Amino acid sequence: MAELKAFRDPTEPALLANYKRGASFCELMGDGADERPRLLQFWRRLEQLRSSELSERAADALTELHERGVTFTVYTEKDEIDRALPFDVIPRVLPASEWETLEKGVVQRVAAINAFLWDVYHDQKILKDGIVPRELVLGNENFRKEMIGVDVPNGTYAHICGVDLVRNAAGQFMVLEDNARTPSGVSYVVENRHLMQRAFPDLLQGFNVREVSSYGQNLRDKLLECAPAACDDPKLVLLSPGVFNSAYYEHIFLAREMGVPLVEGRDLVVIDDRVFAKTVAGLSPVDVIYRRIDDNFLDPKVFNPDSMLGVPGLVDCMRAGTVTIANAPGAGVADDKAIYAYMPRIIDYYLSEEAILPNVETHICREPEALQYTLDHLDELVVKPVGESGGYGIVVGPRATTEELEDVRKALKEDPANYIAQPMIQLSVCPTVTEEGVAPRHVDLRPFAVTGRDTWVLPGGLTRVALKKGSIIVNSSQGGGTKDTWVLEPGQSGDGVAGA
Repeated sequence: MAELKAFRDPTEPALLANYKRGASFCELMGDGADERPRLLQFWRRLEQLRSSELSERAADALTELHERGVTFTVYTEKDEIDRALPFDVIPRVLPASEWETLEKGVVQRVAAINAFLWDVYHDQKILKDGIVPRELVLGNENFRKEMIGVDVPNGTYAHICGVDLVRNAAGQFMVLEDNARTPSGVSYVVENRHLMQRAFPDLLQGFNVREVSSYGQNLRDKLLECAPAACDDPKLVLLSPGVFNSAYYEHIFLAREMGVPLVEGRDLVVIDDRVFAKTVAGLSPVDVIYRRIDDNFLDPKVFNPDSMLGVPGLVDCMRAGTVTIANAPGAGVADDKAIYAYMPRIIDYYLSEEAILPNVETHICREPEALQYTLDHLDELVVKPVGESGGYGIVVGPRATTEELEDVRKALKEDPANYIAQPMIQLSVCPTVTEEGVAPRHVDLRPFAVTGRDTWVLPGGLTRVALKKGSIIVNSSQGGGTKDTWVLEPGQSGDGVAGA
């Protein structure tokens, strides 16, 4: 094992000397049962770092992110809309054996999601068989009746999926929610790794970590696999709503990584059920569109007639089979928080398999018994609106004020169908640099899966970290940051036990 270039001053306390994981499962320490780190080699490597140097290099890393324009937008902050996404320099490490299970679970889940979407837009067998309540799908605001009967290449509706995972106090990974509309954040996965390679090459040295830089090429390949059948040399573009979108940096990043044009709605036109891009050389045909625009703004002829962001006639082109849109319109019905509760049944129904990655127990408040249970245990549960994302609207019962609990009680009674409730999971923690030194902070994990004829999963994915002490809300819009996620190659686990 190679040593760090900068050794710790023997008079300075060890970096992790005062680190206490608390009651949570720790990504570095485990559950503490065997009184040694579960990633012993990585622990020893961290212990060689000086606290002062770590802080300096962490500050330099944040400055570099800002200078490179790796930012996100917080629309609610009028004084500082664009921010550099907080980045913590202590990575989260996953042994190969853990990743193998996660990868299989994500592939299984994506297969079930695509089977479910094909069914609900065609035969609707799962609704007829009563596995999923009919009104939960057909009455869902993300269900697009315009997609009924539309055949998509390879039966792939959700080409890009982000599956949000958490690890509970027992160390078990569980699915918290699915993201099958326009999942974001993958650019930070790649940028975080590049930043670690530049700022902490000595920390990486000696660990055989799976690379993430091939995401753009894999994404491009999978999207082109879903081009209309008649295409010999399909052309791909990334459709963005423009510079004012919160994820615009990521749109630029992904277009560059794939080597394809970044376009806005005004750059495309539909003629005779074909999509063309306007170029200086004239009109150029477009066969595949990776869209980062919500359904409502995608095609003003079909959805919101006032939209200036989309392209009139796109849905007609899909129906004619001349263009593929990723993710397909209507895919959002599969990542609704109420549908999520039925995913284990959906997996069993289509794949005849038990879910590899279990759900968090979920109470669907549109059901009278679940609503009553939620109202009776409000101070013990996390209540979430089904249509929100980014951590907005969540009420954490055990940490809510009396006033907040009464407000959510009123909202539940007025519109129970808009909410689900889940027990508060004691999320795992990871050592994180704070103003008080290295301390435990709660984390989740979003692996990204891209599907064409089959599914490829980016090794590791996005680890989000709740930087506020005690917080379990990891979203960047709610004060969260990110970490690099290391997936170790088989034969090396970081704890000195090969393959453990």
